[in-house]
Amino acid sequence: MEPFVHGLILALGLILPLGVQNVFIFSQGAQQHTYWKAGPAILTASVCDSILILLSVLGISAIVSQVEQLRWILMGAGAVFLIYMGFMMWRTKPMAAERLEVMSARKQILFALSVSLLNPHAILDTVGVIGTSALRYESYDQWIFTVTCMIVSWCWFFGLALAGRMMKRFDHSGHILIVINKCSAIFIWLTALFILKELF
Repeated sequence: MEPFVHGLILALGLILPLGVQNVFIFSQGAQQHTYWKAGPAILTASVCDSILILLSVLGISAIVSQVEQLRWILMGAGAVFLIYMGFMMWRTKPMAAERLEVMSARKQILFALSVSLLNPHAILDTVGVIGTSALRYESYDQWIFTVTCMIVSWCWFFGLALAGRMMKRFDHSGHILIVINKCSAIFIWLTALFILKELF
């Protein structure tokens, strides 16, 4: 029971705060014409999180923490991508919700991969915190802890996209979504600046 509760609380604590990945999944739930059309983004983010969790439990956290150059590469690449993504979100044109430009499945997958695997803070948090916490368990208990973290991640992303979809029902003009995208772009740029500050 302890590994389950620990995994549940820890995963919620890591995934609940506003982050680039959460902003992207929410926006896809709002922008896509149907809920299931946001599936590529939801599934990609969920699978990426599961992979990161698995790698962290299997010990990759030790490598990242010991190889300083790898940490710098992750953070540098992540900052560049976040700046680019901020511009993409900022340039969204105001139009009726039903005519709002939506991402194709391929573009959703690429963006979800990027915000999941090129976000250095998410990687370091997941690999460092979950990997370290998993060390207190062995065999069966460790797998309960790991799978619980994964399930929380999957449920969260499906729920987040649903929340974006529900918001769209109150925004027939598309203007609220534009404001959210502008705010998201600013948040993303601030995150990139924070990463660059840590680098330099």
